[in-house]
Amino acid sequence: MLTITPIPAFSDNYIWCLADSMTGKALIVDPGQANPVTDYLEAHNLQLDTILITHHHPDHTGGVATLAERHGLERITGPAGSPFKGVTNTVHPGDKVVWEDCEFAVMAVPGHTLDHIAFFSETEVDGGPILFCGDTLFVCGCGRLFEGSPAQMRQSLASLRSLPDATRVYCAHEYTLANLRFARHWLPEDSNLAEFEADCQALRERSAPTVPSTLGREKQLNPFLRWDDPMVIAVARTYAADKHLPADDENQIFAAVRHGKDHF
Repeated sequence: MLTITPIPAFSDNYIWCLADSMTGKALIVDPGQANPVTDYLEAHNLQLDTILITHHHPDHTGGVATLAERHGLERITGPAGSPFKGVTNTVHPGDKVVWEDCEFAVMAVPGHTLDHIAFFSETEVDGGPILFCGDTLFVCGCGRLFEGSPAQMRQSLASLRSLPDATRVYCAHEYTLANLRFARHWLPEDSNLAEFEADCQALRERSAPTVPSTLGREKQLNPFLRWDDPMVIAVARTYAADKHLPADDENQIFAAVRHGKDHF
């Protein structure tokens, strides 16, 4: 029996714990802090044996060294060529990572950072395949472009968009309400967004996470996955004309939406 649980860290990070209740083993994704992970593992009698890293930012890697020392950990898997040098098992896009009954495909998703990768497994947990996507795709949002270009990020999101609709999207931050404020501003006539915002607000009022989402829902709602949606295109072109930006192809439409969010 596999379970996935968010471990809150900092003010809005989620460190993901994939656990096997039969063996007591645990896999941790993007541990920016060590203590919350150690506390969770001890409380649930789990043994950490693998860490997955999606990219080099400190809020995703800051706890790795301490966890490795505390748990005698030798398997720290992350992107080859990354500025983060704490990885012991480097992987490239197209590689496979096997943990217990899960086989993860390593996907290149540059944009937020150039070393960013995602881990996708067809193994169903909580009703669907699983995607650990770090800061590339958020619920109704996407990561800022700190290192990559809009074209790179749109292509990365296109590769994620091609995954099955049932895929469970385990992103690394609780940014949903802020993302929805922008999405509702950008697409005020989208009634589906309004309904989803109300649902997410109710979850947060109970201190419940809005993550994971599903890829099918993100395809329907997330403006950063809708660069070919006529509704999004129309708004993007109006915005781009006002800001003197190009909006002639899909990359430029996406760039206009990202610019809008960055300046919202």
